[in-house]
Amino acid sequence: MFSQEGYQLRLEWGPEGVNALRDCDVLIVVDVLSFTTSVDLVVANGGQVRPARWRPESGKTLRPASLAGETGLVELPSPNGSNLCFLAGETGAHVLAACLRNATAVAKRAQELGERIGVIPGGERWGLDILKSGPREFGPLRPCVEDYLGAGAVLAALTGTASPEARLAATAFRTTDVPAAVRGCGSGRELVENGHAADVDLAVRVNVSTAVPMLVDGVLR
Repeated sequence: MFSQEGYQLRLEWGPEGVNALRDCDVLIVVDVLSFTTSVDLVVANGGQVRPARWRPESGKTLRPASLAGETGLVELPSPNGSNLCFLAGETGAHVLAACLRNATAVAKRAQELGERIGVIPGGERWGLDILKSGPREFGPLRPCVEDYLGAGAVLAALTGTASPEARLAATAFRTTDVPAAVRGCGSGRELVENGHAADVDLAVRVNVSTAVPMLVDGVLR
């Protein structure tokens, strides 16, 4: 695989993306539905989030709406965003968590921390149904609308030489009705149709938060 070396702003997907961008000064994890949205809500209240390893048999489901008033230390499992934070933390880069809600604030802080910035949309997993309890397995990564737009929101607020991958994501964000796209995409519809419209409503609010969650000693704060 060819790298995006030489560009200041880069984008790659999922765990493999963390490895591809491990030479960046800053890595920004994006998991809009719903890990990084949940993280933003907690950190904006003055709380902290410990990313927890997600197990297929756990039966736990992320519910941003249930965390809107949380102010303490919360342990959040996630098959995508939480895992990416662990992996990104092992690279030695500064690790930030971004979503649509705090994209501009995260971008500003990222540029204070370093010149080479990698944005990592988490994507979904084929074969995983996070809304059902019981043993579950999941397969390869499926790029998804919400994380692409979330990554684009961050990249649109950054300055520097951007890779084609990064430029396209920023353009997609600038030229898309973001709330409508997230509500209408597969992930958004799945949540809405299963009674979680409130979670999607929180996730599609763009740049309403100034929280900048940073991973420090294994905790986003």
